[in-house]
Amino acid sequence: MPAVVRSAVVDWRLAERVAGRVAGTEPLAMSYRAAGLASDFGEATEEAVGLVTMTTGLVPAGATRAAVVDRPGWVAVNVVAFERLLAPLLDSMGARLTGWGATPARAVTRTVAGTELGVLLGWMAQKVLGQYDLLVDGEPGAPGSGDAVYYVGPNVLALEQRYGFPPAEFRLWLALHEVTHRAQFTGVPWLRGHYLGLVGRVLGGIEPDTGRLIEALRDLARRDRAERAALLARSGVAGLLASPDQRAALDELAGLMSLLEGHGDITMDRAGQGRVPSAERFGRVLRARRASRPAAVRVLHRLTGLEAKLAQYEAGERFVRAVEAARGDAGVARCWERPEHLPTSEEIQDPARWLARVSA
Repeated sequence: MPAVVRSAVVDWRLAERVAGRVAGTEPLAMSYRAAGLASDFGEATEEAVGLVTMTTGLVPAGATRAAVVDRPGWVAVNVVAFERLLAPLLDSMGARLTGWGATPARAVTRTVAGTELGVLLGWMAQKVLGQYDLLVDGEPGAPGSGDAVYYVGPNVLALEQRYGFPPAEFRLWLALHEVTHRAQFTGVPWLRGHYLGLVGRVLGGIEPDTGRLIEALRDLARRDRAERAALLARSGVAGLLASPDQRAALDELAGLMSLLEGHGDITMDRAGQGRVPSAERFGRVLRARRASRPAAVRVLHRLTGLEAKLAQYEAGERFVRAVEAARGDAGVARCWERPEHLPTSEEIQDPARWLARVSA
């Protein structure tokens, strides 16, 4: 029944078709260079698991599977992921729409939502290089669970060619980052459930009320420019409709994601020492690539909350380094002991507050 209700809200097949058209085809997808990607990333991922485990002490559950996909393949994976992720919100909206019956308004709603999601996914498919599939079925690492580290082969090839990156180094460097995320979510037994619980709190209570949205937009308009920018950067449009409990969950999510991204970047650099001599250049090029996005893309980031994710890399890295300076590796390890030890978004910006709250 839930799948039927959610299909009343979003035309997922349309979203996938639109995303495929927006994503387009990278010419290098048909290049002879693409033939060796699967074996290269398989080897890089296996090596990365050992390096990440040695660096962090986090042991990922089960086998870490590498999957090389093209842009349509990445879209297909993420359509499924979005359907799972948005299920609480779409269940609520679908319950309202079921009373409409087979009306034109209901059909328009499905089409518009599918088209908008397809455009977003298609644009992202042009940019993404790697991704850990967090929204898996069954136990992570179990056969057939879907648990995988994905690499978008054509995008990787294009970046390597454009900047003259040494392929073996760059592929290991990417693998280190994605394997670190898998080690975080499967090596810390409670983390995946905690993350999904926070997402459920945020999305499950959103009321698709037009009047509430209009009032939220009016409130946003009354704020000064700096306040508007800060609010949209933190949580996107979703934050406008959030209740106090949802804002608390958004704050916890922001702190968690900053920690994960910062810890991931630091781990990637350290685990690759001696194996990835070009790591500093890779990081510099990708940071410049993020910063040089056009104005229309910056607006999209603000509206969807992606702006916050980009800021999480730097803020989280500063937090982890501050905790290490004060308490060493054992201090960072305290974050993984229980949910109560995770930093809030305010503590990410002011590590001294977390150090005062969580004893050594």
